[in-house]
Amino acid sequence: MLLSLVFIIHGLVCSLVQQVGRPTGMPWLEARGGEGGINHVKMEEYGFHYKYPHPAVTTDCVIFGFDGESLKVLLIERGYDPYKGCWAFPGGFLEMDESADEGARRELKEETGLETAYVKQFHTFSTPDRDPRERVISVAYYSLVRISEVRGMDDAAQAKWFPLDAVPQLAFDHREMLHLATEELRKTFVLGGKDLDRLTEGFTKEEVEKIREVIR
Repeated sequence: MLLSLVFIIHGLVCSLVQQVGRPTGMPWLEARGGEGGINHVKMEEYGFHYKYPHPAVTTDCVIFGFDGESLKVLLIERGYDPYKGCWAFPGGFLEMDESADEGARRELKEETGLETAYVKQFHTFSTPDRDPRERVISVAYYSLVRISEVRGMDDAAQAKWFPLDAVPQLAFDHREMLHLATEELRKTFVLGGKDLDRLTEGFTKEEVEKIREVIR
């Protein structure tokens, strides 16, 4: 009897702590300000605080473009340090109120003007020293589009399509990123299925076969 009473009291105490300490909704999104940024609400006010250092998260997009004969890849020239003046993939830091998929498409549009409905997540790059600014984890995506006009915007000095066999030196670990993305693209064309259907939506059967030949 006494043991049962102890369990009941313990359960009530745990329930009370959860209700008092639990924030409602997403409190870090309550206030916005300063050039579109987010004013972070101190989590101590809600009874929670993660005291250990934790990494920032970015997204990067490897966009392959088809011009009817060959494949190219979209790069941006970085307008700011680190790696100012170097070429890299479109990308940037994830905002607090968006998913990684949304962040990838947003950064792509902001830096190049290019919009695509489908991006495929293929790898997470997490080597501790991959970014000289801080501990940064990058969620990487790839997509396939018809080549169209692009322009450097936001913090990108310029945007340009490069042939796959003439890619310049890349910032960060983006050379490895390109290698893995190319392998994923090739694998998708080999395996087929829904991923290939989504990736090649809007392309003709003849174009799909031509791309298949190019990436073999």
